[in-house]
Amino acid sequence: MPRRLFSCTPSRLNSWLDCRRRYRFTYLDRPAPQKGPPWAHNSVGASVHNALAAWWREPYERRTPLSAAILVSNGWITEGFRDSEQSLRWRDRAREMVSGYAATLDPSAEPVGVERTVATRTSVMALSGRIDRLDRRGDELVVVDYKTGRRPLTSDDARGSLALAVYAVAAARVLRRPCHRVELHHLPTGEVVEWEHTDESLARHLSRADQIAAEAQEADEAYRAGEATDETFAPSPGVLCSWCDFRRHCPEGQAAAPDKEPWDGLAPI
Repeated sequence: MPRRLFSCTPSRLNSWLDCRRRYRFTYLDRPAPQKGPPWAHNSVGASVHNALAAWWREPYERRTPLSAAILVSNGWITEGFRDSEQSLRWRDRAREMVSGYAATLDPSAEPVGVERTVATRTSVMALSGRIDRLDRRGDELVVVDYKTGRRPLTSDDARGSLALAVYAVAAARVLRRPCHRVELHHLPTGEVVEWEHTDESLARHLSRADQIAAEAQEADEAYRAGEATDETFAPSPGVLCSWCDFRRHCPEGQAAAPDKEPWDGLAPI
């Protein structure tokens, strides 16, 4: 019998790369271990993403910087902040970020897709994922990903992103248009970093995704057969353990990095 394709997303593949124990907690253990408290920086990111998606769904005449700010307020997520005062300060900061970004956009430049799901298959995996925004510029598609983190970005972030590369491949296959350009739009600074892939570089990323998927599938099958060992889902202790949702269930992670408060990922304002 042919082997079943491994169903995955870029997030699932990156989770396998980052920490196999966290991967098991997230995708295999049922019931899943209880997560820690929500992170304030994730609330900011989700609020901003939701507002921008809603902005593009507004009628053309309502695609203004002011409406972008209002959409942030209307959909503001309050989880993870130290108190209501901090939440309100960050809501206002997010309003500024989104309205300032909206002022740089052409409201008539209708995207091909907003929060668009794309999918593709290889001999190993059936991969799907959701793109923040998919533009058409000339005859080519462009993958756009919004970022709200405190760290400035470089073109290496765009070039090395497995998710953006496989989204470009999937978008091209689904919509039957070339797609080589990927962009990261960093709202806190207003910077846009981009990378123009070649067919060869996209193929390398897709091959890498296949390798990761094959490793994860083998581990999944061992887990379900009761044949997984401690090494199969060994943790990867490091500084990122401070931010892990499953930190309370991982002694190695607790030893590797200090505890963080839910709002520690926010930049000073």
